[in-house]
Amino acid sequence: MRYIPFFVLLLIGIPLHSYCQQNSRLKNELDSMYVLDQRNREWLTKLGNNQPLTDSLSTVYKVDRANLAGRLWAEQTKIDTSNLARAEAILKEQGYPGKSVVGTPTNEAVFYIIQHSNKIDRYLPVIKKAADQEELPFYQYAMMLDRSLMYGGKPQLYGTQVSCRQLKSTRQSRCFVWPITNAKDVNTRRKQAGFDLTVEENANRLNAAYEPASTVEEIRKMYVF
Repeated sequence: MRYIPFFVLLLIGIPLHSYCQQNSRLKNELDSMYVLDQRNREWLTKLGNNQPLTDSLSTVYKVDRANLAGRLWAEQTKIDTSNLARAEAILKEQGYPGKSVVGTPTNEAVFYIIQHSNKIDRYLPVIKKAADQEELPFYQYAMMLDRSLMYGGKPQLYGTQVSCRQLKSTRQSRCFVWPITNAKDVNTRRKQAGFDLTVEENANRLNAAYEPASTVEEIRKMYVF
């Protein structure tokens, strides 16, 4: 739902309390969807980094730690499917639910749901429009653009995306920053987009290797695809 000034509401006869209640319901729904989008991913990140998890998590899912990741991903796949269906319905009904409608950080919920889906290219123009209208932080559009480029086998622009693959030489898994167009200027682009960290700092945060001179062609020779 787009932001509607109060005087317009009066002119078209929509009670203000009804409009606010509708926004409140949407905000609460999106907050719940965001929690479901993130919860298992946070646990999986801890598992991947060998961080401690409470034994109760394995108890709840009735699996040992070795099989917990598979169970969490299976559940997350179902959640993502449900979240995406509802997000698409919201987008069709009223456009992007941005800052002026649901406030922050709720305005980021649909972004993350799309970012974790296979429909990025379909909704990338919607995300760009929301960012251009300041309904969504521009750096989030930059993240989605980078992911679209990476999935398309092209170099990214802002250095936000990391890929984890097996090295052909050793068959060991390694995470690395996906190649970047004009990498020498990437931190300038990142700053303009609103990122706080440099690409080097972000790579360190993600435990990923960063080789500025790498190209897509080079990594295809090095890694298993």
